[in-house]
Amino acid sequence: MATEVKVPTLGESVTEATVGQWLKKPGEAVKADEAIVSLETDKVAVDVPAPVAGTLGDIIAKEGDTVNVGALLAMINEGASAGAAAPAPAAKAEAAAPAPTASAPAPVADEEDGGSLTLSPAVRRLVLEHGLDPSKIKGTGKDGRLTKDDVQAAVATGTAKAAAAAPATAAPVAVPAAGPGRSQERVKMTRLRQTVAKRLKSAQETAALLTTFNDVDMSAVIEARAKYKDLFEKKHGVRLGFMGFFTKAVTMALKDIPAVNAQIEGDEIVYNNFADISVAVSAPNGLVVPVIRNAESMSVAEIEKTIGMYGKKAKDGLLTMEDMKGGTFTISNGGVFGSLMSTPIINPPQSAVLGLHRIEDRPVVVNGQIVVRPMMYLALSYDHRMIDGREAVTFLVAVKNAIEDPTRLLIDL
Repeated sequence: MATEVKVPTLGESVTEATVGQWLKKPGEAVKADEAIVSLETDKVAVDVPAPVAGTLGDIIAKEGDTVNVGALLAMINEGASAGAAAPAPAAKAEAAAPAPTASAPAPVADEEDGGSLTLSPAVRRLVLEHGLDPSKIKGTGKDGRLTKDDVQAAVATGTAKAAAAAPATAAPVAVPAAGPGRSQERVKMTRLRQTVAKRLKSAQETAALLTTFNDVDMSAVIEARAKYKDLFEKKHGVRLGFMGFFTKAVTMALKDIPAVNAQIEGDEIVYNNFADISVAVSAPNGLVVPVIRNAESMSVAEIEKTIGMYGKKAKDGLLTMEDMKGGTFTISNGGVFGSLMSTPIINPPQSAVLGLHRIEDRPVVVNGQIVVRPMMYLALSYDHRMIDGREAVTFLVAVKNAIEDPTRLLIDL
């Protein structure tokens, strides 16, 4: 008996997806609810589980195909019939004397092929660039899959070792390609990347984008974090980071400057009486932006817990469409990647985005004296159709004041 595997419901207003990666090959045994294929939607990757246990049969939709909700992806052969189908080739091989010897290497080859097939294009590219053996790198993604962070961490720490068996076979192929230094690789854009490209270009064409800058002395926040981080983690079970402070400061500033938290719909301005803060986090397929809902009513601890939860879900590939739906304002922290300054682009239909950057010691003048302080540049990009320059600057100064004097966060100043 065969069971159909179909594209599940993907979320509100999402009707199609792209087949990203088959996690199982035809003929392989699958367990009920085991992920067998990954689909890419406009915002997230969705793993499709096997509806029953058995053996993966025919694959109908190939990697890269666009499929609609309800479309047939593959067939699963159930129960004994699935088990009976697999031994047939082995029985034929048994007729020949060398069968035991010939069949022994097959699982090893399949295992190696499977290892390479379960790598995403970006991860596979990194592995090839550094000449690594992916089986020696521990994967932290869902079901133990390797992520870009896993490979980069292995390279950075020196724990990744080049494959020992590969050079003999790979060297003759790699040398001609690498010799001229002009090799190319074509990788189809993921649906997520295509959507990001369209939305960002649309934002540039539609909104009247302008960016205003300021800098902030991080001394007080760094001191508070160093003083309380151990107690904070012990009590709340999550690390105390800078995003909790900035998110809280942003929600307070949005109350004072409501235009920054508003959006244009047709010929109307919609003012939001709540602060749903979109926070950019890193995921295996790129940056995603889950939403901290009603952040204005949260404590710093609750905000940090929510960010930590989203970070783990993003790393494991478990973010849902609902996690990223909506949002009234975005915070993007390019500082974690070393960015000194940038002009972030708004995420429509939002009207503004705050860009955070790296902290570095710089000379500044305080009370007539030149001193060294840990400084960070802040950048607020905003839709000038909606927000006036005065409002944008006032908002950014309010965030700066709250970070430089965190007591303001406690007494709502």
